[in-house]
Amino acid sequence: AAELGDAEAHFQVATFYHEGECVEKDGKKELYHLEQAAIGGDVTARYNLGGKEFNHDRMDRAMKHWIIAAKLGHDDSLDALKDSYEDGLLSK
Repeated sequence: AAELGDAEAHFQVATFYHEGECVEKDGKKELYHLEQAAIGGDVTARYNLGGKEFNHDRMDRAMKHWIIAAKLGHDDSLDALKDSYEDGLLSK
């Protein structure tokens, strides 16, 4: 299904590569499938991409991912934005 562009399938494949479940762990393949899932509209994938960007000190990119996901109703993304604002990493 991921080969056909299904966002949920891409997210599941990304999870497999992240956890090493059924496949060998592979960060590059995980990232690719997270990006494909996010492009396809998977808000949890978008949130996870924000987390990866945050962990690599790319705050602008992290905030953009979280804003998109929050606008689509993802509560964890809204919480991440609130925490970032409280920590001084985000301004109005």
